[in-house]
Formats: sequence, C-alpha cells, structure tokens
Amino acid sequence: MNPEAPILNTRARLISAMLGALSTRGYHGVGLNEVLATAGAPKGVLYHHFPGGKAELAVASIDSVVAYLIADLERLNERHRDPVVAMGAWMASAQKALEKSGFDRGCPLATVALESTSDDAAIRLALAQGFEAIRARLATVLQRAGMTAAPARACAALMVSAYEGALIQARVAGTVQPMRDTAQALIAMVQLSLQQANKSTL
Repeated sequence: MNPEAPILNTRARLISAMLGALSTRGYHGVGLNEVLATAGAPKGVLYHHFPGGKAELAVASIDSVVAYLIADLERLNERHRDPVVAMGAWMASAQKALEKSGFDRGCPLATVALESTSDDAAIRLALAQGFEAIRARLATVLQRAGMTAAPARACAALMVSAYEGALIQARVAGTVQPMRDTAQALIAMVQLSLQQANKSTL
C-alpha cells in the first residue's frame, strides 16, 4: 500500500471496485460478492449507500468515470494553450492506461454498452448521458478554439466514436497501435477543421 495515498471511504471503495470489474468483465460478467470482497465491504453497507444494489452501484461508477474523463480533459486543456495538443495528450493517456493494465482494462463505458440489454434501462441511460457529456465537453473545447457550434458537435461525436472503436481494437490485439493511428488521424482532422474555421472568420 502507498502510505501517501488517501484512504477511500466505503462508498468510494465500492465505486472503485465496481469500476475495475466493469473495465475488465463488464456488468453481467462480475458477481456482487466479488465486488464486495474487493471493496472490503459487507452487503449491508452496499445497500446503505446504494439501495438499488448492483445496478445503482454500476450507474454511480459510470458517472464517476465520466466525471474523471471530463476533468482530465479540462486539466490538460488548461495546461496546454493549444487545444489540439491537449486532446492529443488526453487520448495518449488512454493508451498508457490500457498498456499499463496489460490490455486487461478497457473503457468501462464501451465494455458495458456492448453487453447491455433493454432490461438495463438505468445503465443505458447513464451511458447515454455519459457519452453525451463527453461529446459536449469536447465540442466546447473545439468552440473555444474557433469552431462554430454545429461543426464542433459533429467533430466531437466522430472523435468519441472513432476512439472508442480504436480502444476496443487495441485491447483485443494487445497493441495500442490502433489507438495511435486513430489519434493521429483525429488530430489531423481537428487541425484542418480549425484552420478552415479560423480562415472563415478573417
């Protein structure tokens, strides 16, 4: 254990444990007892924090990872003046995370989305809202850089769709090359779109 790491409260440990399970095996592939064992929490505590049980915990975990991804994008956007550089760094961080996990932990949003069914209404809603929030934040970054609203939204949608697909390919192939290739193409597209947008305002 890292003595400098903060001690997570029980709710945070439950979310962290579920997030790890969602990233590796998805929602239907993990048992509740396994999540509780990983979190070091009894079942009664789970229902205290999440009365809806496993489904409510999964939704909280999805919300948590979306908030993290958006905050990470904002942090990188503040660090780098060039939004294109910030987006490149954001996508590179996903590559590093996948590689560090030995290609075991993919994006929990994609993993759960692919296996969800019509019975998973609350989870599908959380995923839809999460993807929308990420697209909206990317679009905001692009608008700050000079794009108008409609092209920014379209570009953000393409970025999310392409990169999620690249991450899935990278995970099964055991190499981040699909992610690198996709990131390179997306960055080139964004640069060209911004150049065209900035020219039209001159």
